Amino acid sequence: MPIAPQRRACGRTLLVAGVVTSLALLAGCAKSENDSKGGDSASQRSDSGQVVASPSSGTGPTCAIDAYGGKKLDLKSATVGFSQSEKEANPFRIAETASIKAEAGRRGVKLLTANAQSQFSKQISDVQDLIAKGADLLVIAPLNSDGWEPVLRTAAARHIPIVTVDRKINATACKDYVSFIGSDFVEQGRRAADRMIAATGGNGEIAILLGAAGNNVTTERTKGFEDRIKAKAPGLKVVFRQTGDFAREKGQSVTENLIQSKPGIKAIYAENDEMGLGAVNALKGAGKKPGEVKIVTVDGTRNAVQGIVDGWIDGGIESNPRFGPLAFQTLDAFTQGRKVAQDIVIQDSAYSEANAKSDLGKAY
Repeated sequence: MPIAPQRRACGRTLLVAGVVTSLALLAGCAKSENDSKGGDSASQRSDSGQVVASPSSGTGPTCAIDAYGGKKLDLKSATVGFSQSEKEANPFRIAETASIKAEAGRRGVKLLTANAQSQFSKQISDVQDLIAKGADLLVIAPLNSDGWEPVLRTAAARHIPIVTVDRKINATACKDYVSFIGSDFVEQGRRAADRMIAATGGNGEIAILLGAAGNNVTTERTKGFEDRIKAKAPGLKVVFRQTGDFAREKGQSVTENLIQSKPGIKAIYAENDEMGLGAVNALKGAGKKPGEVKIVTVDGTRNAVQGIVDGWIDGGIESNPRFGPLAFQTLDAFTQGRKVAQDIVIQDSAYSEANAKSDLGKAY
C-alpha cells in the first residue's frame, strides 16, 4: 500500500447514484451507548470524514425503493435502529457508534441502539428487538457475514430497509438489504503489502495476525496482502498465520508464541491496529527494539499512529469508521425514492513516518 501524507483513493470507483457527487462528510463524538434522539455533535472535524472513492455518475448497480419494496417516508419522522457488533473497547467501534449518534442528533432523528458485545447470537436478537421496538430503518455493523436469515426474513416482511456498514452480509443487495458502505478491504491488503515490501526490502520471513474468522474483512485483507506479496516480492515468505480475533490481548499472546516458534521473524502484518499494538507489547516484553521487527497494520487509531511516531510500527492503512453522515444520507435518499448504490466504497488515507506526527490529530 503506497503511503503518502495526502489522502488517496483506493483505486476502486463505485456509484452513489442520486446520493452524492462529492462527499466530505463529518462525524462527531458521543459518550454513551443508550437509546437516544441523537448524540453529541461537538468535535466534528472536516479532515476526518468519509469520502466516497472517486464518485461518478451512471455506473454500478443501484437500488430504489420500488425494487426493494416498502414505501417512501420522511427520515425526520422515522425511527432508525443501529446494531453495533463488538464491545466498545476497540477505538474503531467507539468512533463508529459516536458517528452514528452524532449524525442522528444533527438530523433530529430518533435513534435506537444496541451492542452485541461480540456475540453473534445476541446481535441477531438485538436486531429483532430493534424491529419490535418500532425501527423503520436499520443500520447494522455485522459481526459475521453469515447467519442473518432470521433478521432478513423479519425485515422483509415489514419492508424495513437495511444498510450495512464496515462488513458485508452474505445476502442479495436490493433484495435482502439496500446498500453496503465500507472500505475496499482487498485494496487495503494490497496497500499493506506494498508498505511491507518497502519496509523489509522484499526479503525475509513474515507473519500474519489474522482478524476474526467468519467475516469478509479478514478474508479480503488477507487475499489482498498475500496476492500482492506473491506478485511483487517472492522473497518475502509468509511462515506464520494465526487469528488474533481483532483483539489486542490475543494479538499479544499470539505474537509471544510467534517469537518463540519463529525467532528469525522479520515482520508482522496485523489485520487491525489492536492486534498490532498487542504485537508491540509482546516485542517489548521480549526485549526487542523499535523497528527490529517491522509491523504494518490497518485501521488508523490514535494509539497505532503514535506507535508509528515512536518507531514501533512502520506503517498503517486507514479504515475510516465515521459512517454516520454517509449512512444517513443514503437512507434519506432511498426513502425519498431516489436510487442509491448497492456498494458504496470509501477512500482511506494512510500513515507513515512521513506524516504520522503531523496527522496524529486526524486519527481516532
